[in-house]
Amino acid sequence: MKNLITRALTGIIFVAVMVGGILYHPLSCALLFMFITVLTTWEFTGLINKHANVQVPRLIATTASWVLFAAFFAYALGSSRAGLLFALWWLNIAYILISELYLKRVNPLNNWAYALMSQLYIALPFALLSQLLFVQDKAPLEAETFSRAGAFIILSIFIFLWCSDTGAYCCGSLFGRHKLFPSVSPGKTWEGSLGGGVLTLAVSQLLAHYEPLLTPLQWAGFALVVVVFGTWGDLVESLFKRRLGIKDSGKILPGHGGMLDRFDSSLLAIPAIVVYLCALGVL
Repeated sequence: MKNLITRALTGIIFVAVMVGGILYHPLSCALLFMFITVLTTWEFTGLINKHANVQVPRLIATTASWVLFAAFFAYALGSSRAGLLFALWWLNIAYILISELYLKRVNPLNNWAYALMSQLYIALPFALLSQLLFVQDKAPLEAETFSRAGAFIILSIFIFLWCSDTGAYCCGSLFGRHKLFPSVSPGKTWEGSLGGGVLTLAVSQLLAHYEPLLTPLQWAGFALVVVVFGTWGDLVESLFKRRLGIKDSGKILPGHGGMLDRFDSSLLAIPAIVVYLCALGVL
């Protein structure tokens, strides 16, 4: 019961912060996900250094993630400083590569691979949210007129992920018989995934009435992309933790684990949605 109360309180606060940060203002949305990017990269590199027998420069990799997010946000705003920020990001990456020449560590290839993985697997997906935030307009931040549709699109990704998880858990608990991926995540079932997908599709049609940027059919496709790639993202993180021999990625969210545990699904869903909206001509 105590754990259930802890999970519930953490979940309520988490959802409130996410919804408020995304919808309040583009700057609050950017700061929220910049903070999430930093925490998630720091957690990821810490796990790698502790369990994978490598030596990733944790501070440099985390700084690079922060700079990459800032660069994408500046680019989305049309700021002339975007180029400088991308150059600063490259300098961080160059340091990671060049430093191995002098440090003479046992396995520099693994150090490079995991350091760059932190950028591609974590920093880049969150940075792409900046492109979604200004999906309809490129108005300067000072004008206080940002794209409401863009904020709604970002929030919808997480609403669909939450619906998919909830539907999968309920249907899996009641009807789950056939394992989805037993070697990686024994608890997931095909029945649960199907139930999560059906619930998410239903919610997508409700959202279609509030945001005309996409047609109901396009919203349904949006939901399916999130469900499919969100499930893969969850499985990828499960494989990551299984290889490291850990249950949770961290303890920063009481009752819910670490940052990777909370955002694993979004790390593949966000880039997939960017590609999807580009294919529709919305971006």
